[in-house]
Amino acid sequence: MEDRRVGVAVDFSPGSRAALKWAVENVARKGDHLILIVVRPEENYEQGEMQLWGVTGSPLIPVKEFSDPTIMKKYGVTPDAETIDIANTATQKEVTVVMKIYWGDAREKILEAIDKTPLSFLVIGNRGLGKLKRVIMGSVSNHIVNNASCPVTVVKTSSESHAS
Repeated sequence: MEDRRVGVAVDFSPGSRAALKWAVENVARKGDHLILIVVRPEENYEQGEMQLWGVTGSPLIPVKEFSDPTIMKKYGVTPDAETIDIANTATQKEVTVVMKIYWGDAREKILEAIDKTPLSFLVIGNRGLGKLKRVIMGSVSNHIVNNASCPVTVVKTSSESHAS
């Protein structure tokens, strides 16, 4: 059995929760490693750990630890209850679930995670930006689909059909 590393880009939005849920229900299988890729904005961190992790990303954080608000505070990340619940569902399928946090531009850091982990597959949500906003702001999912070195699935939320 091959060692699959399935990545899910997570920003704790409804779109990323839908992507995580879709990955757990349709992709993850016993023995897989499900890696939640979180990208935080680049900031000026004074703590030594944060300065180190700014370059390499955080260490892999097991689901048990990223469920603990005290531990996650040092990373500047607050996972929501629904995301934690979906991750715990994956562990019931005998899937190893971990989180890796990067700091910087989401487009660059997700591509970096794909290559450095390396990921076998990536699932990413779609924020449902309208055409005009997507042109002005750019689409992270579109950039990843066009530049990733592994297969990528974009999970669109139902609100996507209502975006203009």
